[in-house]
Amino acid sequence: MKDINLLAEKATKIRKDIVEMICAAKSGHPGGSLSAADIVTALYFSEMNVNPQEPKMENRDRFVLSKGHAAPVLYSALAEKGYFDKELLKTLRQYGSPLQGHPDMKKLPGIEISTGSLGQGLSVANGMALSARISGQSYRTYVLMGDGELQEGQVWEAAMTAAHYKLDNICAFIDSNNLQIDGNVDKVMGVEPLDKKWEAFGWNVIKINGHNFEEILEALDKARETKGQPTMIIAKTVKGKGISFMEDVCGFHGVAPTPEETERAIKELERVAKI
Repeated sequence: MKDINLLAEKATKIRKDIVEMICAAKSGHPGGSLSAADIVTALYFSEMNVNPQEPKMENRDRFVLSKGHAAPVLYSALAEKGYFDKELLKTLRQYGSPLQGHPDMKKLPGIEISTGSLGQGLSVANGMALSARISGQSYRTYVLMGDGELQEGQVWEAAMTAAHYKLDNICAFIDSNNLQIDGNVDKVMGVEPLDKKWEAFGWNVIKINGHNFEEILEALDKARETKGQPTMIIAKTVKGKGISFMEDVCGFHGVAPTPEETERAIKELERVAKI
């Protein structure tokens, strides 16, 4: 799916799913799920070689949601892709549901790795990328990290490793919305300048608007063309993107919307997208 309008339509459906499932669960992380929706949409519906009918296909591309608390955006994308019935989304965080608060690879098809402990995703992705090289496979590994997550030291150890081994089959995204649970990232523990830091660690760095599909797709093309270096796409995003009263509001990092707020959010999304 390369049509920008179709991707935008799919992203709106994913945002609606996010709000509705978190409201039903009365628990979850809407802000960072909404900010990542366009990136995840582009990956699953334009970029990645995956097959929901054969989720363990040997040469499939891998996706690591390092910011595991944003699980709703991944669950919705998987359901929209056809990995499981969308009715299952209503069971988010319920006892016995495979849709845990953080992704669990043993409970749901399409989940490559259980995540939630921040800072570990890039290390896992390095292992997947090295495995592809050793086994002669052509699959690529994609990683989505949060900007607050970059405060973890393991991230930078993994950054060195990927560059050292010239893992050009890794493409990582930073969902750079400048908000984490305790407030603004630059006030909690500043991580800028991200572009210069990743370049200094030996990465090919691309900066984009994380809500512009043309820029996302162009960056993914450039990443695929880059040889001898891993690629980091720094995507400037808005926490709570798509819902006016959630946008850039730290309070919606990990707070579920009420039924009334959810109804208002759905109306906003439908009005803007006209679907």
